[in-house]
Amino acid sequence: MINSLQLHLAKVFLKIFLRNRQAILFSLFFPLLFIGAFSFSGGERDPFLIGISDGSKSQFSSDFIQALEREELFTILEGSFEELQASLEEGEIEGFVVIPENFKDISDLGVLKFYVDASQTRQVTIIKQALNNSLVSVERNIRNLSPLFSLEIEDVKARNQRYIDFLLPGLLAFMIMNLSIAGSGFNIVEYRRRGILKRLFVTPIKPKDFIVSIVLARMLIVLTQLSVVLSIALLLLDVNIVGSYFSFYLVVILGTFIFLCIGFALGSLAKTQEGIRPIVGLFTFPQVILSGVFFPISSMPEIVQPIVYSLPLSSVVASLREIANDGSSFFLFSNPTIGVLLWVIIAFVISTRFFIWKEVAK
Repeated sequence: MINSLQLHLAKVFLKIFLRNRQAILFSLFFPLLFIGAFSFSGGERDPFLIGISDGSKSQFSSDFIQALEREELFTILEGSFEELQASLEEGEIEGFVVIPENFKDISDLGVLKFYVDASQTRQVTIIKQALNNSLVSVERNIRNLSPLFSLEIEDVKARNQRYIDFLLPGLLAFMIMNLSIAGSGFNIVEYRRRGILKRLFVTPIKPKDFIVSIVLARMLIVLTQLSVVLSIALLLLDVNIVGSYFSFYLVVILGTFIFLCIGFALGSLAKTQEGIRPIVGLFTFPQVILSGVFFPISSMPEIVQPIVYSLPLSSVVASLREIANDGSSFFLFSNPTIGVLLWVIIAFVISTRFFIWKEVAK
């Protein structure tokens, strides 16, 4: 249970943070800028800008160009071969198609040549596949043929999920990790440098009391920051949280506790702010890449998936995502939920066992 000493220390640490106006501004605006950078993620891609050089000048080639212009994937720019080649070299278009002179009769159309600059156009394969699919559609229109069958997508969850809906839980988990470790690990190094921990060492305060109190203070700060970001996502980006907000915030609280405790352990390994930065980077950077923040873990090679799923950030991301996107509950105790609970125990044991008051860990 939380005692009065821990609550008093939590108030002290909260006051220390509130006196630092620069830290307050950074803590409030950093999440807003971060979510703003991804506010348009998952939007529709602009059509490919493709040039057309008509060497036939026939009615048939004109009908072909008009049919291609009706394709939503492309924006067509007509011009001569030399003009389009210059535009391609300047990077103004992503490729151009040359219609041969004999492109006049459906029985003898010849070959359409598609010119690209592979050094500038990184999506050559995608454009070629899209162009091939569009040519099939154009051919049907010219021949006045109907497709033999069509594909109709039915969403069994009866809801439309955008990439931002998938991305937001991962971004929130990423922010929890960064803000929590910055609030514990970096602060511990600073408190040690200024001699604050050495003074507390001679008092009856135990490491457990110190850790619990600073966790309470930083958790209030992190919850405020995350609430601001989530509110903006819900109101301005129309993000939908399918599951319970109680379960969602419960995972946020547990995730904050996990990374605050890990921050204490990391802060015990360095003597200066310069020394802790590479240590924190070594811990956080691989998790940002591997833990499913920006793309599903299931898309990774199967051989590394068990290792990735065992990371603390992976458990927090998966728990938030299954609640927000799938409507799950924390109390169903799925694999991600169990992973979060295990990491709560592991992180607390590590922080209390290896926390160093006066010196860095040997």
